[in-house]
Amino acid sequence: MRYAEITGWGKALPPTVLSNSDLEQLVDTSDEWITSRSGIKERRISHVAASDMAELAARRAIAAAGVEIGQIDLIINATCTPESIIPASASYVQAKLGAANAGAMDLNANCSGFVYSYVTADALVRAGVADTVVLVGVERLSWVLDYTDRATCILFGDGAGAVVLQPTGTEAGVFGSELGVDGTMADLLSVDGDGTVQPGSSLVPPRIVMQGSDVFRRAVTAMADASESVVRQAGWDLDDIDLLVPHQANQRIIDATSRRLKLDPARVFLNIHAYGNTSAATIPIALAEAIEARRIPPRANLVFAAFGGGLTWAAAAVRFGERVTPISEVDDELPGTDESVWDLLAANFEHFGRLELE
Repeated sequence: MRYAEITGWGKALPPTVLSNSDLEQLVDTSDEWITSRSGIKERRISHVAASDMAELAARRAIAAAGVEIGQIDLIINATCTPESIIPASASYVQAKLGAANAGAMDLNANCSGFVYSYVTADALVRAGVADTVVLVGVERLSWVLDYTDRATCILFGDGAGAVVLQPTGTEAGVFGSELGVDGTMADLLSVDGDGTVQPGSSLVPPRIVMQGSDVFRRAVTAMADASESVVRQAGWDLDDIDLLVPHQANQRIIDATSRRLKLDPARVFLNIHAYGNTSAATIPIALAEAIEARRIPPRANLVFAAFGGGLTWAAAAVRFGERVTPISEVDDELPGTDESVWDLLAANFEHFGRLELE
């Protein structure tokens, strides 16, 4: 029997931090208000392209797996903030890695994108279609945020995470999965001013809009129900879950989901306070940090669960592999910048007609 094992993992986070106290200077909000409603204290703002973040996260995952670039068969780039429609951002990632033997594609399921991509990659490896798949979740959400809208600008940030999947004869990988969507509710969370049915971004800057309370209620129900479903598919009990690695959208959503699953907080991984919601990047970043923190033992039973625009949801019951230490590591960092966080935000304010940062 052929299974698909996560053999490598990595992350890449921009150095520039946008804190809650910074946001107090931009919109009518406060650190207490943001923290109590979301659990977020700060988020990262990128000065480099999304494919640069994706490349570094992928290189770290590839090093952790101990594979050569030439072994990579496929790159899946999970993102809802591509650098372009044509070509797919995955093309840039493939070129920057020098992965000449790899196919490459973007997959957009918004915040559920990593789990959608992971279930897809697992199936391809199990079927023998690919032997080495690099899966990246990456977002540069700061570019589609209106920093005059406190309902959205407090929530989102930039970053990338990656994993490598390879075949194994030992039981590992996906043992239960659910990929869902309710397209009739798609307008509850969307980016306005972009795409072929809306005016181009030169006329109307693309911006995230969200009906927060509706999204919150649906997220809790969908993530909990999907998690319970994949646990049953795997033949596990809820007590068999070693760690829930949820999409880091809102701490209240995560807390409500874990209560539904009757999970002790010690079995739920949280890093939302440091990065906010990085959409498709949240779960691979969290996974990399959970491994670094020794929260994932060999052969651990994990649940990935996510919810996002579309409205999509996804969950996977995952058996981790035997190895939880990297074979090698990459010391490179994203390049530094002399630009302040205010410099990086200035372009957004110009887009949305507010030419001066107050």
